Amino acid sequence: MNAFQKLFKQTFIYGLATVLPRMLTFLLTPLYTEVMALGVYGKVSIIFSWFAIFNVILAYGMETAFFRFFNKEEDKDRVVGTSALSIVFTSLAIFALAFLLKNQIAEITDIKVEHINFVIWILLLDALVIIPFAWLRAKERPIKYAIIKITNVAINIGLNLFFFLLLADLATNNSFFESIYKPNFEINYVLIANAFASGITLLLMFPFYSKIKYIFDSKLWKQMLGYAFPVLIAGLAYTIIEMFNRILLDSPLSNAVDSEAEVGMFSACYKIALFMTLFATAFRLGIEPYFFSHAKSDNPQKNYALILEYFVALGSIILLAVVVFSDIIKVLIIRDEAFWEAMWIVPIVLLASFCLGIYHNLSVWYKITDRTKFGAYISVFGAIVTLGLNFWLIPTIGYKGSAIATLAAYGSMVLLSYYYGRKHYPIPYNLKKIGAYLVISIVFSGIYFYQFREDYFIGIPLLITFIGIVFLLERKELKHLFKNK
Repeated sequence: MNAFQKLFKQTFIYGLATVLPRMLTFLLTPLYTEVMALGVYGKVSIIFSWFAIFNVILAYGMETAFFRFFNKEEDKDRVVGTSALSIVFTSLAIFALAFLLKNQIAEITDIKVEHINFVIWILLLDALVIIPFAWLRAKERPIKYAIIKITNVAINIGLNLFFFLLLADLATNNSFFESIYKPNFEINYVLIANAFASGITLLLMFPFYSKIKYIFDSKLWKQMLGYAFPVLIAGLAYTIIEMFNRILLDSPLSNAVDSEAEVGMFSACYKIALFMTLFATAFRLGIEPYFFSHAKSDNPQKNYALILEYFVALGSIILLAVVVFSDIIKVLIIRDEAFWEAMWIVPIVLLASFCLGIYHNLSVWYKITDRTKFGAYISVFGAIVTLGLNFWLIPTIGYKGSAIATLAAYGSMVLLSYYYGRKHYPIPYNLKKIGAYLVISIVFSGIYFYQFREDYFIGIPLLITFIGIVFLLERKELKHLFKNK
């Protein structure tokens, strides 16, 4: 099996680990939009925005540093032990501090203390599986990785279905279920399901902690922190770009009559972009170990260029396909028509997610050359762009401004990464072909969605035409890709 075949096989399995669970979570979106009011769903989205921010802080770039040093150092046990002990110690310390300051955190975030308690526990449980999951990926064990990830989401979904569809009926005839059922308890039920799923995941991953050698190398740890810190800054910046708009939409910055309802509409329609996010995430999970392990091979730049070309080709098809069928998708995953008001954002956030995927592919140059500080610089610039545009646009056009700001941020990051990458680690990207895919898919998407929306006699032929173009341009490469060396 050649390198590309192995890459795509692992990407497919990681895709199952990411796409299949997230596709299952689509069950929760119609459920939530059916049983929750706009404002309640908006509050859930705001809580999960804070989740995203603190998840990055608790990981502090150690996962990426683990991959770099695991492939770089001869003593693998020392890398595993040092990174695992680092995460465990910092997670427990932050957990204890958060419990002491939970009232102050609740006041700052405008989240109830009872919800903060759940959030703190979930963050701890999730942090303790960061290195175990990274270890599975580094050891190229994607099937086990996929099984545990899917189990986590299956438990989460099962509990949500129980709480929202069964518990109320069971409580009418059974004293035990009556004792645990509470009306208007939706947010708590969501958090309980997440906490239980995270706890089971940690139990499944716990054998990792019994197998590793507890070696802590302070010198290595400092080197890993030096590599990880820019990744942390980049991760925080990315999270601000992706999630902080929900918090801003619920702030005095918004002129909406019901800001939480506006967050609910925005978040629900943003879910449709999940198809692109899943594709980009699965691709990144597959290529990240590949980037590091093949950095010293003969002419890796050529392979990196082909990887981006394949990504853009497939991503362009996904972009156009989701845009064409977005009004069918919305009926399946967003049950309450009140949420549909924000459908305008769909092509914008899809393209934004696509740009983020392109950026992750372009980021290979600073990761394998140990210039992770550039990742931090570029991401911080993107965060400044999104914050500036959100502050400017939210008061006038609300959630539409947040969608535009996200696209502008990721688009600027793509341009900056390509510019600096060309100077420090030139990769021969086929810009003509990549540019053609991008321009044609964006133009077709814009024309269809904003001029001929729901006219499938126009949308479907546009999609078929574009797929034909991609096939004609890539047929030779596809034949070569699936041939053994």
